[in-house]
Amino acid sequence: MRTFFTAESCKEAHHSALNPQSWLQVERGKLPRLSSQSSSASIESLIKVPQSPILPFFKPVDYVEVLAQIHEELESCPPQEQSNLFLLQYQVFKGLGDVKLMRRSLRSAWQRANTVHEKIIFGAWLKYEKQGEELVAQLLTACGKCEKEFGPIDVESHIPFDKNVSSQDRALMNGNDASEYVIFKIGDEKIVCDRQKISELSAPFHAMLKGCFRESLSETIDLSENNLSPSGMRAVSYFSLTDSLLDVPPNLLVEILAFANKYCCEGLKQACDRRLASLVSSREDALELMEYAVDQNSAVLAASCLQVLLRNIPKCLSDNRVVELFIHANKQQLAVMVGPGIFSLFCFLSEVSMNLNSSSDTTAHFLERLVDFAENDKQRLLAFHQLGCVRLSRKEYDEAYCLFERALNVGHIYSVAGLARLDSIKGEKLLSYEKISSVISSVTPLGWMYQERSLYCDGDLRRKDLEKATELDPTLIYPYMYRTASLMKSGNVQVALAEINRILGFKLSLECLELRFFIYLVLEDYKAALRDVQAILSLCPSYKMFEGRVAASQLCTLVREHVEHWTTADCWVRLYDCWSAVDDIESLSVIYQMLESDVAKGVLYFRQSLLLLRLNCPEAAMRSLQLAWQHVSSEHERLVYEGWILYDTGHCEEGLQKAEESISIKRSFEAYFLKAYALADSSLDSSCSSTVISLLEDALRCPSDNLRKGQALNNLGSVYVDCGKLELAEDCYIKALKIQHTRAHQGLARVHFLKNDKAAAYKEMTNLIEKARNNASAYEKRSEYGDREITKADLEMVTRLDPLRVYPYRYRAAVLMDSHKEEEAIAELSRAIAFKADLHLLHLRAAFHEHKGDVLGALRDCRAALSVDPFHQKMLELHCRVNSHEP
Repeated sequence: MRTFFTAESCKEAHHSALNPQSWLQVERGKLPRLSSQSSSASIESLIKVPQSPILPFFKPVDYVEVLAQIHEELESCPPQEQSNLFLLQYQVFKGLGDVKLMRRSLRSAWQRANTVHEKIIFGAWLKYEKQGEELVAQLLTACGKCEKEFGPIDVESHIPFDKNVSSQDRALMNGNDASEYVIFKIGDEKIVCDRQKISELSAPFHAMLKGCFRESLSETIDLSENNLSPSGMRAVSYFSLTDSLLDVPPNLLVEILAFANKYCCEGLKQACDRRLASLVSSREDALELMEYAVDQNSAVLAASCLQVLLRNIPKCLSDNRVVELFIHANKQQLAVMVGPGIFSLFCFLSEVSMNLNSSSDTTAHFLERLVDFAENDKQRLLAFHQLGCVRLSRKEYDEAYCLFERALNVGHIYSVAGLARLDSIKGEKLLSYEKISSVISSVTPLGWMYQERSLYCDGDLRRKDLEKATELDPTLIYPYMYRTASLMKSGNVQVALAEINRILGFKLSLECLELRFFIYLVLEDYKAALRDVQAILSLCPSYKMFEGRVAASQLCTLVREHVEHWTTADCWVRLYDCWSAVDDIESLSVIYQMLESDVAKGVLYFRQSLLLLRLNCPEAAMRSLQLAWQHVSSEHERLVYEGWILYDTGHCEEGLQKAEESISIKRSFEAYFLKAYALADSSLDSSCSSTVISLLEDALRCPSDNLRKGQALNNLGSVYVDCGKLELAEDCYIKALKIQHTRAHQGLARVHFLKNDKAAAYKEMTNLIEKARNNASAYEKRSEYGDREITKADLEMVTRLDPLRVYPYRYRAAVLMDSHKEEEAIAELSRAIAFKADLHLLHLRAAFHEHKGDVLGALRDCRAALSVDPFHQKMLELHCRVNSHEP
């Protein structure tokens, strides 16, 4: 998502921005030229950087402390509270931006759900999170493995039928001399019923037919005023004899349900409830029957209706009847609809609605309900803050201010950013600056605090705050973009490009690619501009530029007219060059261009997916892989892509099965390569290495291009190294290098190192660093082959190139610990932990705290680490050891 909320000041400035229509109306093949003498106003019209948005997330000042608290509570809380704790954990990981951990927390909430309603809510939420993976479910079914997890649940089995509801009533029978039969009159019709069986339906009927009331002696009783039709009464009579409602139509079931409720016929009510629940199959059914379920307090029917509605999200939120059902229900009605899961329900609905339209009335209403049903301070601060963000986006400033203030008062420090933004909108920038400064001085400062304060000052103060923001949290995008734009306006073009390239080197951001695209337009470097816009479209085909007003595809068309046309052959040559240079963004661009003309699209989409995985864009990679599947030219190729889809979604055995099916049709490089990959990953037995080697050799004997053969040779070399066959490994790596598979330098370096030739290993990695465009991993690997000073320098370079790589922090911390500089070692780890929830960093810091005798600090880190990975064996052992020392 581009931004969640656009800053208000940016919205006000839209009118002065460059009109994108002037681009789209120009004569075909012509673009406005911006010479080196262009005014700064012209540059500013292109190089615009919106203020960083106030994110509607839970962002605690110390997320480690919060995760540790959650883990501690999970160890001791009653089962019915666990799902809410996992929901809170989900919100923490969402604030950290870790999708994998978010989904795992939701899955844990689903597993620990204590009621059928919570099971439905979290199951629907997980289904929503897995949108776009419908093909995976189809493929699993075709493999004979039906993925039932997160699928619709059998509501009836989760709400057991109480078979003893009328046992007490039967015990009350007396021995009067009434007739064996009773006739119930409804209008002009008479229904003959078994007096004994009807009396057993409930205590009221027993009192009426067997007690001291006059009806007990009457043969005919008038029930005309009970809104039950003769057909309904016949069904009741039949049920009293057979305990069955199987052939009763829905309209009669609704009648009978109300009748059973009125006369306390619990057995009849349960049977009717379940029979109606089994008939709910569509949104229309659910909407119609939910009203009856709520009115008659029918738990099974209500849960069935809820499941149908929630599993149809987000589509059903376009139906006003569904929205109004949830918005207007009171607490008692909601209790019937969702049991104790009301807060979870509105968390889910709010998130979906925010993703659809963050400033809509529906979003605001859902969040108002979230506020209403928050039960503790953690829930309240999230609800207040999220609703505050929505009010801000809707320019409802007074309401937003009040909500941010309430969130801050219950402990959400991040909400002060909302207050500061609103003060600034009112023209009180000094007050905004002071608010953020007060927070910085009162807690351990974080990057977002300096980023926010930078908005309320100018010149050197702003520059220093943004530098500090990047130092504390190098993942924040705004500081890089602001510095880039400032450098462009002052004419430091190359420095500006270097600045934006800093973040693009480790975080592929659409906003940053867009900014670099505009820089290249200013420079009239249309070839580079085309590269960036094609990379954008590879990541997000529907992306819009110019603050969301112009489709990137339109700008791509315009810019392409200024770039020399490449033939398919030219593209392949260029792809080899940039693949060899480990320039993944350029490679994406070339493949995008080839896709517009090349017939064999399946292969190209597959290559695109490999690049996107390497760039850490798994969702875009899966989309490309599915496009490859859609554009196959043969059955054996289709099976290979199905295998990769299954493998990439964690279904390794099924991926292996697809590879074998493909090979049975035709021996191909990709089928053997997939089989080798899947086998190596699915088997823990070292004896499978010989099979993997054989498969990779079979792959290399099949026709393919050098891009893939280089990868296969590299993989084969790695397997040989693991088996101790260093000469064979070296031969593989050398062959790979001869066909320009640059990454083989790393494998060859490992071989040299294992042969005790550290200098040759270092030289090999130096060759990789010189050739590779993205070389943070190469510096990290080379650090293993130099002396301590060289290692230190290489790892400092790694952190500059990619601050998200955790090994350098761990190494530096270990060196400091060896030098008995415990506080500095812990500070080095804390520096990275502040912006990256990493198990290894937390594990090492916990060990350092234990070494120092800081039991509470060690226990906190252990608990937070186990929130990241609950089954990590070494972490569990350390936690057990530390826990035994807790006072």
